[in-house]
Amino acid sequence: MLSILINFINSFKISFMHKITLLIHCADQPNIIASVTNFMASNDGNIVYIDQHVDREQNIFFMRLECEFSLNTFSLEEFKQSFQSVLAEQFQLHWKMYSAERKPKMALFVSKYDHCLYDILGRYNSGELCLEIPFILSNHLDLKPIADSFNIPFYHVPVTKATKHEAEQKQLKLLETHQIDFIVLARYMQIVSETLIDKYPNRIINIHHSFLPAFIGAKPYHSAYKRGVKIIGSTSHYITEELDAGPIIAQDVAHVTHTFSIKDLIAKGRDLEKIVLSNAIKLHANRKVMVYNNKTIIFS
Repeated sequence: MLSILINFINSFKISFMHKITLLIHCADQPNIIASVTNFMASNDGNIVYIDQHVDREQNIFFMRLECEFSLNTFSLEEFKQSFQSVLAEQFQLHWKMYSAERKPKMALFVSKYDHCLYDILGRYNSGELCLEIPFILSNHLDLKPIADSFNIPFYHVPVTKATKHEAEQKQLKLLETHQIDFIVLARYMQIVSETLIDKYPNRIINIHHSFLPAFIGAKPYHSAYKRGVKIIGSTSHYITEELDAGPIIAQDVAHVTHTFSIKDLIAKGRDLEKIVLSNAIKLHANRKVMVYNNKTIIFS
């Protein structure tokens, strides 16, 4: 009974810990790690994760840190202000700090393909994804029954050449109303506007049906089949104004042989798309991706 009571008390204490994630990049220089860790310790913080990387070619230092604090003595806003004045100004840090108490809000944009949507919602429903999905948006009505079955609001916003600007304004209003943090294009078959990209820089995740750069066009699997490829792949990346050229978050490949039909290639490719996209979503939602000069640093 005593051990049960102790475990209960310990779990109760843990639940009252405030956890933050800190991302930093700056010019590489001495004493950054020591200064940051000492700052956390001086504020009664308990560091539970720390990792860093130095890009030698660009002389840039990157760091990711997770730290826990007692809620009785911790104020996030005061801590941010203190961090800025004590450390950020001294080392010229570019930094972001996130509270674990607030899950990021993700909007899903889809068209007619359902494999990525089913996979994401299945993982979300099982608690695998640490995020919220306020709504699903589509330029078609085909996937509305899936959204309904998972009890997630579905918005139909058709897109044509004549209504593209109007559709964009509706999208922006929905994103603002629901306070969306990032967008996932789960096989959304429309080119995202520059306005949306500017509003969500490095926060719009796409899944590409190739191991970039690779076969382009509307039927990549048919082209791959004709070339007799031995490896197919999938790439998840952030959207930029240059089509399919944004910072890469996750990739994977699968080996195939001459025995594979086009149908087999498509099935294998869609499996890869689901896995790669879900991995990219997890990395982004868990604040494990940093972008610098169109290149990503991924912390494990």
